[in-house]
Amino acid sequence: MAIDIAGTLGIGSGINTAQLVADLTNATFGPRASVVNERVSTNDARISALASAKSALGTFSTALTELLKTSGYRGQPASSDPTVASVGLMQGGVPAGLPAQLEVLQLATAQVLQSSTLTASSAVAGTGSLTLTVGSESKTITLASGANTLADLATAINASGAGVTASVMTDQNGARLVLKGATGESKAFTLTAGADADADLQRFTWDGAAGGMTRNQTAGNAHIRLDNVEMAFESNEVTTAIPFVRINLNKAAPGTTVTLATDQPSATMNDLVQEYVSAYNELKRALNSATAITAGTTGLLTADPGVREMSRRLGAMVGTQLADSGPYRTLSDLGVRTERDGTLSLDTAKLEAAIQADPAAVTQMLNPTVPSASNPGIAGALKDVTDYLNGPDGPLTSSTTTYDKLKASLQKDLDKLEEQRGTYSDQLTKTYGNMQTRLLKLQATQSYLDQQIKAWNSSND
Repeated sequence: MAIDIAGTLGIGSGINTAQLVADLTNATFGPRASVVNERVSTNDARISALASAKSALGTFSTALTELLKTSGYRGQPASSDPTVASVGLMQGGVPAGLPAQLEVLQLATAQVLQSSTLTASSAVAGTGSLTLTVGSESKTITLASGANTLADLATAINASGAGVTASVMTDQNGARLVLKGATGESKAFTLTAGADADADLQRFTWDGAAGGMTRNQTAGNAHIRLDNVEMAFESNEVTTAIPFVRINLNKAAPGTTVTLATDQPSATMNDLVQEYVSAYNELKRALNSATAITAGTTGLLTADPGVREMSRRLGAMVGTQLADSGPYRTLSDLGVRTERDGTLSLDTAKLEAAIQADPAAVTQMLNPTVPSASNPGIAGALKDVTDYLNGPDGPLTSSTTTYDKLKASLQKDLDKLEEQRGTYSDQLTKTYGNMQTRLLKLQATQSYLDQQIKAWNSSND
């Protein structure tokens, strides 16, 4: 079938059918598309606003959690003389029994043996076997010809896994084998010759009292006096004297008393509460703006149930139990209160009085050493709120799902309108194309008749 280009374009009839079709199509579908596009724009804005609210909440919670992991926000054990004994916090519980008075009577020592001097580490140490005994465990050290130098002997002792470290020390006088065990009396060791040990190898023996080697240092326990209670330990790192406190004994100082106490982060706790109030208020004002109802306008998230629940849960933080015991259990106990617009204010005098009265209690409430469901601390309580809101079935997740479904539905509406618009345009084009053809035929008939009439009139003349 021939395409009537002139007819389609409206050429010849004087009627611009292409423009007519476009105008009619726009008039029919333009308003409907505008309504849907406006809904798409509003929904996209709500998705963006909700994402911003979720991001702000997540950032707030994460920043607070990471901040409180640092040592500056925990009560730390401290020593009045770290050169004698330093202390540190052990995980798993709250230190008890501090302050305490410590006297280091004696450090734990390790047994050290030294051999006679050989010319070099490559000098022959001998052949045969030695038995290395530490406590009730024994290891056999064997040297064979071809691998029996002083260095080979040190390597074999280290490889035995007996807990004794062997090294070859070399100076201008030559090389010697040095053996060092672990600290503590029970870690004393002997090195005895087997029946097959030759005379050279027997130079490296020690039976606990004498032998071919020289004992430079004996194995001994550390002795301390803690609050006038004498105690002994095999190591200079003491972890069982005070619950959850590690004591490192650095030097013996009989007659010198070292005070071990807890250094409370009073200043940082004060700053923490003030920074929390400031960060909370910034987030709350953003939520207030997103949910505001003013004359003639409403916020993007005014009707959003997830954001309303977010505001409610955050507002309840002031009265949430952060500690299950002690004189301070909620933020309101420290002078934090809620204003009419939902923001927080702080009675700094009340906060400072609480910190001065019992700094340890304030620290444990805000940042407990061992958090639990009933003792979450400020970071744990905020994380609980955040996790609930963003959980698989949480309010913010539900709001996001609702907006995402609406976005998909509106896109389907736009696609359907576009399809209908094309169909309608095609129908109009066809209709006006047919009309154009009939008009052209009518015009041709009219032109013929005009010619005939003129011819008749000419004949009459």
